[in-house]
Amino acid sequence: MKLLTTTLAAVMAAGAAYAADPELPRSMVWSAYDLGSSGYAEATGIANALKKNYNTRIRIVPAGTSIGRMLPMVTGKVKYGFLANEAFFSAEGTYDFETEQWGPQDIRIVMGRVASVGFAVAADAGVKEISDLKGKRIGYVKGNPSVNVKNDAYLAFGGVTRDDVEVVWFGSYSAMKTAVLANQLDAFGSVPGSANMREIEASPRGLYWPQFPAENKEGWKKVKDVISFAAPVKETRGAAMSKDDPKWLVGYRYPMITVYQKAVTTDEVYNLIKAIDLSYDDYKNTTSSSADWALEKAARPPYDAPAHEGTIRYMKEKELWRPEDQAWHDERLARLNTLLTAWEDAQADFHDFRAAEREKGNKVDASEAWPEYWAKARMEALK
Repeated sequence: MKLLTTTLAAVMAAGAAYAADPELPRSMVWSAYDLGSSGYAEATGIANALKKNYNTRIRIVPAGTSIGRMLPMVTGKVKYGFLANEAFFSAEGTYDFETEQWGPQDIRIVMGRVASVGFAVAADAGVKEISDLKGKRIGYVKGNPSVNVKNDAYLAFGGVTRDDVEVVWFGSYSAMKTAVLANQLDAFGSVPGSANMREIEASPRGLYWPQFPAENKEGWKKVKDVISFAAPVKETRGAAMSKDDPKWLVGYRYPMITVYQKAVTTDEVYNLIKAIDLSYDDYKNTTSSSADWALEKAARPPYDAPAHEGTIRYMKEKELWRPEDQAWHDERLARLNTLLTAWEDAQADFHDFRAAEREKGNKVDASEAWPEYWAKARMEALK
């Protein structure tokens, strides 16, 4: 009888454990950055771990542009996107997403790997702090708002603007490294672990990272006024830094698992993030950065859009969701809802404006007039 009782208890315990296992769809489709990117590699590592542990098949659709990654999410062909700052710009309705076909997108973040970035400065440029960049040659990239907006945020930390520096425009990101080596540029935004940084560090000019110390509350407020998803991070991995010589840089998220609010239920996201958490040991060594998907780092804000309710539910269950996380989420969600309402109102007003102009015999080119119209409406709504 005792043996039977023990056996039944073991079976019930096993059944309870099984019932608590995440329940994933039999198949999923994710969008991600192009083949060869760290984002694609990390998505593949997580997908392989989920297939191994939960027998769910995941197809990853690579795309080289922000619109290419998000459009399949809009059409429903893809539920989850491994995105970068297009998540921020789409939630804000800016840059690629200010056209009439887009506008603010009602998206949520499941989780996102913490990454670091800052100003890579030639060591011979005489720069010690961000404020020393006044008058220096700073690299910006045509058609790359992710790089350029971050640059503005870095400068803001030291009370500097574009007007205070010599802006040098480039057609590609890679060209800036060459310009630094040729003494045609003093600084540009970069992640510390790239091969370009090692090359600059080994060059006669050398490499220096002006820091963004966490205790500088005023400086960080200025950064967050430009990019609300930023947070201070102490980095030890990369060129011109080490565990013995860490650098305070700007933390952001890349990539972020992103969904449309109405496309995925709370239960589905809860089960996905739980499965990713429980499978951590199976993907943490996929790339040099994959270990940074640890739940306590990757699922807590700030990130580029509000958190999904499934994420919040799981984080509360794990006792990792803090009051300041909820406060950040509530504020970010309120901002997004304000923008969604402002977009609808602005479109209706713009339609009436165009109709009134037609009655006067005036033709309004919507592709030219709308971005400026929306920019004014957006600014007014956010006051």
